[in-house]
Order: sequence, then C-alpha cells, then structure tokens
Amino acid sequence: MRTHAVAIVGSGPSGFYAAGALLDSEDPPVRVDMFDRLATPWGLVRAGVAPDHPKIKSVSTQYEKIAARPGFRFFGHVCLGEDVTVEELLERYDAVIYAVGSQTERRLGVPGEDRPGSIASVDFVGWYNGHPDHVGLEPGLAAERAVVIGAGNVALDVARMLLLPEEELRSTDTADHAIEALTASGVREVIVCGRRGPVEAAFTTTELRELDEIEGLTLVVDPAQVPDEAGDADLPKATRRNVEILRRWAAAGPRPDAERRLEFRFLRSPLAIDGEGDDGPVTGVELSVNRLETGDDGRVRPVDTGERETLECGLVLRAVGYRGVALPGVPFDERSGTIPHAEGRIEGRDREYVVGWIKRGPTGIIGTNRKDANETVRTLLADLSTGVRDGATIAAPEDVEEWLSQRCTDLVDLDGWEAIDAHERGAGSGGGRPRVKLVDRAAFLDLIRSRA
Repeated sequence: MRTHAVAIVGSGPSGFYAAGALLDSEDPPVRVDMFDRLATPWGLVRAGVAPDHPKIKSVSTQYEKIAARPGFRFFGHVCLGEDVTVEELLERYDAVIYAVGSQTERRLGVPGEDRPGSIASVDFVGWYNGHPDHVGLEPGLAAERAVVIGAGNVALDVARMLLLPEEELRSTDTADHAIEALTASGVREVIVCGRRGPVEAAFTTTELRELDEIEGLTLVVDPAQVPDEAGDADLPKATRRNVEILRRWAAAGPRPDAERRLEFRFLRSPLAIDGEGDDGPVTGVELSVNRLETGDDGRVRPVDTGERETLECGLVLRAVGYRGVALPGVPFDERSGTIPHAEGRIEGRDREYVVGWIKRGPTGIIGTNRKDANETVRTLLADLSTGVRDGATIAAPEDVEEWLSQRCTDLVDLDGWEAIDAHERGAGSGGGRPRVKLVDRAAFLDLIRSRA
C-alpha cells in the first residue's frame, strides 16, 4: 500500500493535532509535511498565549512529540501565494490542509479607530510575544491610563501585561524589547469596557482569579453593575463563579494604597476614539451607556440608552475578537472570516481541507482544536479510502525538499527550528526564564547558519 502525502499549511495547535491524527493512520499510511511562513512553529502557543501563562504554553511538548515521529517534516519561511501556490502543492501531495488560524482583528467601526495610540490586541499581543510581524510596533506607554475595549480573555491578557510588576515580567518569555518598554511604562490604570454585563462577559474564571495574585493591584467594579445573588441559581456554574468574583471585588472597593488599578466598566460601547485633530494621537474614548434587552430568540443584546461617557486616556487596546484572512487561491467567506467547508472538506474543492479557527471561527480553547482536527482528518481519510488517489503520482520527499530549497532561499527545516529552540531555551536558563526569544528573520537565519 502506498504511503499518502499530506501538506499542512500552518503550524499552530490545529495543524499539529491534524498531523498527529494523520500519522496515526495505518490504512492508509500517511506522511506529513508542515509549512509555515515563519521560522518558528506552534502558532498562538508561541505568539498569542500570555507570557505569564507557562502552563498553557507547556502544551507545546505534545507538538514536539508529534514533530519527532517518523513521517513528519517541518518547513518554515514558506509563504503560500508568494513562495508556493495551491496548485503546486496539489501537484505534489494527495491532500492539502489549511491550518492558518485567524490572523487579524475584528474592527470596531468607529471614528478614530486608526489614530496613533489605538492598537488592535492582535498587534499588541504579537509585540510582547516577539512575533516578527509586530516587533516594530511602538505602543506608546507614556500615558497613565489605558482603556481596553472587550470583555474576553484577550482583554484580560493585555490589561494584565500592562500592569504586571517588573519582577514578574522578567521571569517570563516576554520579548526583551517589550520587557524594557513595559517596565518603563507610565500606565498605572487600565479600564476594561464591555458592551454587555458581567453575566455575558466571556472571561474564564481562572483568568479572573489570577488578577488577585498581582502584587500592588487593586480591582475595581461598580456594585450597581453586578447582579445580586437572587439570580445566581439560574446561571451556568462558570458564569456564577465569575459573577461571585466580580461581586467580591465590588464589595471590597478600591484600595487607596495600591500602586496600580484595574477597573471593569460594563454596559459600555465605544462610539468614537477621540484625539487631536483628524489623525492626532488618542486622548480619550467616547462611550455609550447601554441597557440589556432579551430578544425573541433569547439572545441578550445591548441597547444604547442615549447617555454618554468619556474616558480620558492615552492608549486604547481593541480586543473584540480575531478574524480570518483569505488565502490566495482558496475559497473564503468574508462575512464569517472562515473557509466554507463540510466536515472539514472545503466546499467545491477536491483534496483541500481546513482545520482550526479558519474553519470554525476564533472560538474555544487550545484543546478544542483536537476534536476539530480529528473531524477533518476523518473526512480526509474517508476520501482516500475510496481509492480516488490509488495510482496517483506525487513528488518524492527528496524532490519536495529540492523544490523548496530552490524556491525559498531562507528555508528553515525541523533541524533549523530545533536549533532556534535550543538557543532560546539556553539563553533563558541563566536568568530563570523559559526562553529568550529571537524576534526577526535575520536573527533566525544567522543562528542557523552559525550552527551549520
């Protein structure tokens, strides 16, 4: 029986879970080549998870085990649409899986959104995590107050990173340039604004509880915005725990001696980001004050009361969600920001499949990608079992590598990534950090060449 070959474009969690499921297949046997436009794999586990969450990042040990299995290869610095095309991959592989995630932000759609000092969370998160696309960001941290728009875990992540004490930052794998900027920051107050109420907020209980552990931080919630205990019995368990935490903070009130302050304001929607002139830096955020209404469909929606509120600030972080980006030559649904599919098989296409956020939208936790990837792999293997690829000619592994070497002069293989990984871990070990990240293409290549 011929070993089938599958290309996976994207090396985040969904891509690795798909690779693992494919390599488990014995009938038919499958080998996997994984491609990424960066030199480094792991996607948001490397460049999206907050640096002070090392336990979450430890899931990467699973991906290391998958990468070490026979039949797996990694190729970094390969960009679909620039270095290779969809058609060229389909010529060389039995199937292609797209696992590229959601690479950009959802927009607020308000005046002033693009002023200096108004920053998408995806850019800010990439900046402090050392993502090569975002190392040049200059977030402007001189102002004392920042406003975060959003009521999910990413909003909490960026707020927390702005307020962490220096000693905590320096024990993480936060990029060095971000550590220096954050420790010199003038930000002492962050206000997190959500358009709905505490019950509807998308925070996880673990993320909220972590805020209690930050030394010198006071947590502020308006008691009038937190529902009383009478309705707790009707809430899901996780929501009830969140509300209990917020209720406790509201009852305690702000500590006047605290060095830093994190405030939650619910029932607030941004109307405009104010600044100097038409395109001057941020000076504040204009908010509508909302009330909640439950529609006939049971969904709770915010409704503008007409009341207005303005928060003065020098930095706005927009954390209202991620959105997928179209790939060259691949179908894309602009409304949902995803690739249309049926059980992972791309609609109207043969031998093309999709996993992860670009398949279902930016929902779920890291582990959600395993079930998602397994569904797609079942579909792919079922298609192969029909015999449609029996007798098909595909490129030999060595021919693929020669082709890529000609196309991508900066190609990084698995040995190259392992050299980067070892260097980063070694650089961090002396200072008690998980790693000290390299953050640009030239640095990656210089290291690989020096090791060679």
